[in-house]
Amino acid sequence: MNLNLDLNILTCEPAEQYHVQAGEHLSSHQLIAFMKSPWLYFKKTTGLVEDKDSPVYLIGRAAHTRILEGRDAYERQFALGGPINPKTGQPFGANTKAFAEWAETQGKPVLSHDQVALVEQMAAGVAMNDAAVDLLLYGRAEGVVRAEYCGTPCQIRIDWTHPYRGIVDLKTCDELDWFEADARRYRYLTQLAFYQSVLAVVISKHVPVHIVAVEKREPFRCGVWRVGDDALAVARQENEAAIRRLLTCRQKDFWPTGYEEVRLLDVT
Repeated sequence: MNLNLDLNILTCEPAEQYHVQAGEHLSSHQLIAFMKSPWLYFKKTTGLVEDKDSPVYLIGRAAHTRILEGRDAYERQFALGGPINPKTGQPFGANTKAFAEWAETQGKPVLSHDQVALVEQMAAGVAMNDAAVDLLLYGRAEGVVRAEYCGTPCQIRIDWTHPYRGIVDLKTCDELDWFEADARRYRYLTQLAFYQSVLAVVISKHVPVHIVAVEKREPFRCGVWRVGDDALAVARQENEAAIRRLLTCRQKDFWPTGYEEVRLLDVT
């Protein structure tokens, strides 16, 4: 594909501002929740279920910022390290009262010394992969696009957009050997086909899609995948069918769990 993507179509905005728009714009995470269960989608979008932060999500967000936006943005958005014990010269543990008191005064997410070291190991892992470095050498991080897709306002926030290589999504994982199974389990193709399609509304073409995945533990290997066009086309059809079902649910105000009928379990 002869791609020369104008990055000025991407809007730069803080994550908080982006998530505020979720009430009026369908996102890939909302679509995935709906595909899992319309009832789950309803509970999430009406505030009956809140997405809870966790150390895993915190590390993922920090790694994205460090790897994609650079050290300055990383240090600006996160409080790093914590206080040092003057008696030992070593940092206080993340479970200590001193650390908790320090964290309360920071006004932003905090990372312990161990978590900072983990993020740096992941960044080093990405830097060791030439294909990943090439994909992330030029482009823009966290670019936002909003457009009407399949009859509903949608929004995407792309990890990295390369002017000639298209969409690049950064994933963290426990082990690269099982990453392709993770991709199926967490519906990464659903997410990336949604990104590709909403962007296509604006630029009138489907751009290539790549995934950069890095391990969250030793040896912090990094791998790169080019997502197949046929796989994206299948996911796109599934997404569009799901959006049509979503619009019907909205119209009827009917939100099934997806498990209303008796199923057959036939295990041999």
